[in-house]
Amino acid sequence: MNNIDIKLITDIAIKAGAAILEVYNNTEEEWNVVSKKDNSPLTLADRVSHQIIEEGLTSHYPQIPILSEEGAEIDYGTRKEWKEYWCVDPLDGTKEFISRNGEFTVNIALMENNEPVLGVIYSPVLNVVYYGNPTDGSWKMVPGEAPEAIHADNGAKEWVAIGSRSHASAEEEKVLKQFPVIDKLAIGSSLKFCLIAEGKAHIYYRKGPTMEWDTAAGHAIAVSSGATMQTASLEKFRYNKPSLLNPGFFCKIP
Repeated sequence: MNNIDIKLITDIAIKAGAAILEVYNNTEEEWNVVSKKDNSPLTLADRVSHQIIEEGLTSHYPQIPILSEEGAEIDYGTRKEWKEYWCVDPLDGTKEFISRNGEFTVNIALMENNEPVLGVIYSPVLNVVYYGNPTDGSWKMVPGEAPEAIHADNGAKEWVAIGSRSHASAEEEKVLKQFPVIDKLAIGSSLKFCLIAEGKAHIYYRKGPTMEWDTAAGHAIAVSSGATMQTASLEKFRYNKPSLLNPGFFCKIP
């Protein structure tokens, strides 16, 4: 990833976020909400963001393929040969978008050998960018201001659990009892990974289904801040699988 300009990637995410906000601030009748094959919602904002990200990444890095939630389905026989690719969610948290709570993000991750080596997450409503890679660590930035380094709170003895606002389950509550959790927070989209990365939460357990583009950018940012990412059975978390559906997982301090 030595040839990747992180500022360029954050700028693309910010531009996509600005386009999302234009739709978000319109009346709901203009959102053009439809249902995808899995019955999850898709809005005009998803499509506009995807177009901006695809055009930005392709124009600057034409040699790197893109795996995006809103892109064309790519056969495993093709993508299994990829050594490097982008894993993108143009609008993570569409349900949060529709409910107007502001907790949605733009996610862009660079993958090498099926591992996330760079993650960028932009929250349009909060107007904050998180990014990270293993070499430079993780950072939080308000556009136009200097970035600040962030770190997972790895010395904590009392933990704050972070979970989904839209997908919480009784099974997740049961598993969390194994850890020194004293408080719980709920927030939408990949912002959960960001709160782990900046030390405001210590464990994120997810049993329910997610897709690879839901986790890749947050995975990179959290791990680059000092946290860990494993499957629910404590195995290596893998990407570019025949099925892009993720298993349950833990993102937590060591």
